Amino acid sequence: MKATRRTLLAATLAVPTVARAQAPWAPTRPIRFVVPFPAGGATDVVARVLAERLQETLGQPVVVENRAGAGGNIGVENVVRSPADGGAILMGTTGTLTVNPHLYANLGFDPLRDLAPVSMAFTTDHVLIVNPQVPAQTVQDFLALVRARPGTLSYGSAGSGSSTHTVPELFKLAARVEIQHVPYRGSAPALNDLVAGTVQVMLDQIPSAIGQIRGGQVRALAVTGARRSALLPDVPTMAEIGLPDAQATSWGAVMAPAGMPVPAIARFNAAIRDALAQQAVKDRLAAAGADGVSSTPEELATFLRAESTKWARVVREARIAVN
Repeated sequence: MKATRRTLLAATLAVPTVARAQAPWAPTRPIRFVVPFPAGGATDVVARVLAERLQETLGQPVVVENRAGAGGNIGVENVVRSPADGGAILMGTTGTLTVNPHLYANLGFDPLRDLAPVSMAFTTDHVLIVNPQVPAQTVQDFLALVRARPGTLSYGSAGSGSSTHTVPELFKLAARVEIQHVPYRGSAPALNDLVAGTVQVMLDQIPSAIGQIRGGQVRALAVTGARRSALLPDVPTMAEIGLPDAQATSWGAVMAPAGMPVPAIARFNAAIRDALAQQAVKDRLAAAGADGVSSTPEELATFLRAESTKWARVVREARIAVN
């Protein structure tokens, strides 16, 4: 009987221990969701949609914090240097995670080493847009203009190394044209200057440019995706205009400081996957021109390594430099 009581007592004591060990991690304070670009760009738009849902799921405020500058490096480093306790996450991008390490010799950190993958978040295509004063109604008109006046037109970007820098450089290689690069501290200020006519061209992400396109403040000439955008059904793809090598898709991924506990990463991953599965979230992202895409941390790690190799080659062949 004593042995039975001891067995029962041990089993009883073990139950809360196991329950505690298996309990999911939960944040204990507000979470900073760092966007390494100013408010208004595509990365910011998607982050804010996700933040609303994450806040509901995680039970803590999720505050989007815009930390722009140095092609996104300032915001990335802020998260790299943050405690790995779940208090800060990053919306990383093609440029900040897989291009900048090949552009900046003295970066001071390695995104793939110093950040932990959490989940993919979105993909989005770019759109070639021009100021309405540019005398080009089609891409063919635009290319004829640029070739007649090489180096006289300029394009704005979110900063050196950003996707709005690398995608235009890819376009220049494919079209064999010369357009001057003017870097800004984010897509939004670059787009503002395009509307004002300070720069004449952008290859911006659709989510950040769709409002100005619909408002007639800029003219859309081509999209970079494999298919026409549902938001711009009358705008041809790069392949349709004879420039298949200019096809490009940008992406965003949620990252955390390296060393964040596996249960915390798993909790964030589950919350992001849940958010992107919600029809309301899908609809909001689609309306903005973005496709929600989730992944496991392991899948994201593999993807990031492949992207880093790819963009290292583009940086080298296009001779992209920080300026």
